[in-house]
Amino acid sequence: MSRSTMISKRVDAMQFSGIRKFFDLVAQRKDIISLGVGEPDFPTPEPIKDAAIRAIENDLTSYTSNYGLIELREKISDKLKKKNNISADPNKEILVTVGVSEALDLAVRAVLNPGEEVLVPDPGYVSYKANVWFAYGEPVSIPTYEKDGFRIQPDEVEKRITKKTKAIIVSSPANPTGSVMRKKDLEEVADLCIEHDLVALSDEIYEVLIYDDEKHVSIGSLNGMEDRTITLNGFSKACAYTGWRLGYAAGNPEYIEAMMKIHQYTILCAPSISQYAVMESFRHEEYVKDMVKEYDRRRRLLVKGLNEIPNMSCTMPKGAFYAFPNITQSGLTSEKFSARLLEEGKVAAVPGNSFGECGEGFIRCAYCVSREDINEALGRIEKFASKL
Repeated sequence: MSRSTMISKRVDAMQFSGIRKFFDLVAQRKDIISLGVGEPDFPTPEPIKDAAIRAIENDLTSYTSNYGLIELREKISDKLKKKNNISADPNKEILVTVGVSEALDLAVRAVLNPGEEVLVPDPGYVSYKANVWFAYGEPVSIPTYEKDGFRIQPDEVEKRITKKTKAIIVSSPANPTGSVMRKKDLEEVADLCIEHDLVALSDEIYEVLIYDDEKHVSIGSLNGMEDRTITLNGFSKACAYTGWRLGYAAGNPEYIEAMMKIHQYTILCAPSISQYAVMESFRHEEYVKDMVKEYDRRRRLLVKGLNEIPNMSCTMPKGAFYAFPNITQSGLTSEKFSARLLEEGKVAAVPGNSFGECGEGFIRCAYCVSREDINEALGRIEKFASKL
């Protein structure tokens, strides 16, 4: 049996993540400043770490319910009601997962039949299309543009709806662009979901990382969307909690039960220690507010600096911790620009086309690094760009 017949054709056809490729390169180099990986540089807050230690000392290390600890689900339910205007019964409408990544994977597999289409923002997080593909669905790109702040436009959604369309992935604030959806646009997208009987998968992992008095709106809170939305969220970004792997999904019982079926056979339950630890985060929101203030300072520093570099421009992102500068004037493709910036400029950024065709001509720069590193990176990028 040849290698080509041993591996699933669908898996073999999928390319490796462009983010991880650069991450692996940077991990081997000590002279690189990385603006590549979207991971907070803050430590997990002390109260959360202390809660994890207590859980270990008290031997709270066994399996939990497949759905997750009921105490945690109750806290998530309260949070959804108060901050997202979403009602979710903790007993049957919330599932605790291994990061929001697992929640997304479960949601896609739970609703999709082979050959059905899912509308996906472009540029968009690399896992969106991959998850649809692995579920034997067909991802369909919704192009977004710099002139619109990379926000999903309802008319672009409507153009791409077919008889095969089953769902749409909404991401706000968005990775890689930092765009934030406006309520009016979300309402129009919601109307299309209702008209065409679509499911909305709403990735809200960056909801607290938002700036300039923008407001986060959950599509699941809008009229008619309660029973056709799966809200996906987690603690990795807001709580500097990436390695603890904890997320959740909220939706009507039919969706959550279907997701739990897959979850119980593949994962069983999210890590118990992480669940006990993160419950403490609901009592210490001051840590998150402090992080957001610092991200805002870094955001302004990075974008101002990028706009001062010849042949580069950058719109101001409204959320998350990414800038998405335009590098088309360099005459290089996103991949060539990023590769040369890494080798010649000693700065790692992710090529924009890693996030879809509409990302060509851009690079993603994460500002979840210190202001000192941002200043040094800006100096290196300017030096590199001046030689092109």
